[in-house]
Amino acid sequence: MTLRCIWNARTVLGEGPVWHPGERRLYFVDIKGKAVHRCDPGSGVRASFLLPEEPGCVALRARGGLLVAFRSGLSFFDPGSGSVVKIASPEANIPGNRFNDGKCDRRGRFFVGTMDDAETDPTGSLYCLFPDLRLKRLLTGFVVPNGIGWSPDDRIMYLTDSVNRAILAFSYAPDTGDIADRRVFATVADDAGYPDGLTVDSEGCVWSAHWDGWRVTRYDPDGNIDRIVRLPVPRPTSCAFGGSALDKLYVTSASIGLSAAQLAAAPLSGGVFELDVDATGLPEPLFPG
Repeated sequence: MTLRCIWNARTVLGEGPVWHPGERRLYFVDIKGKAVHRCDPGSGVRASFLLPEEPGCVALRARGGLLVAFRSGLSFFDPGSGSVVKIASPEANIPGNRFNDGKCDRRGRFFVGTMDDAETDPTGSLYCLFPDLRLKRLLTGFVVPNGIGWSPDDRIMYLTDSVNRAILAFSYAPDTGDIADRRVFATVADDAGYPDGLTVDSEGCVWSAHWDGWRVTRYDPDGNIDRIVRLPVPRPTSCAFGGSALDKLYVTSASIGLSAAQLAAAPLSGGVFELDVDATGLPEPLFPG
């Protein structure tokens, strides 16, 4: 395996990498920095866009631009003009909550969670935004719902329950977007950090970034640890496959909460990494709306 830091962006809370296959560029957010970043790993060309609120994550739109899960709700954002068009704010009555991680399924539905920003109370929920902009709440009772992904056959949806150090699995109905049969897919030991963002590869294995774990773990479809990839930063946050052949794993990281001594020991904290991991990903779906 080879690893390189493609951008020492020094993000406060880097998150949500997503590969744009048409542009061949990687998008990711800095939640606490209120920005979305874009880079071309090949040429090194980069761009950053400041936002009016904290972005939990972004999804790519088929019509161009981004769907952004802001702190207060979901909006369309055009990086070219800077325009923001609001879609929904379902938790205006819960000021301590913010939107967090999310992803589109292969029918273009956008699944996204909300969390207690103080990471103490189970006030978070999981929502589904349909292509016609209907919003449906699916689950409640989470402190920090996190990384989302689907098996290659669309029959399983994965959802990270970070505070409880668990990756959950659900039976998934791709025609309707319904989930059922909640179960624990994998748990993370206390000394391995907390599971954060995830992605699923073409073999149905789940790659999970471990906050405070200095690693990304690959789980086989049965939830067993297949591989541990060590990283030079303590707080990797999420991962996504990209590159022309979807054979590169991109990993975001955070610097938030690290002491001066910890940052001196891990100076690339907040950077974005490209790894050759001998695996390939699945194409990133676009939101059609």
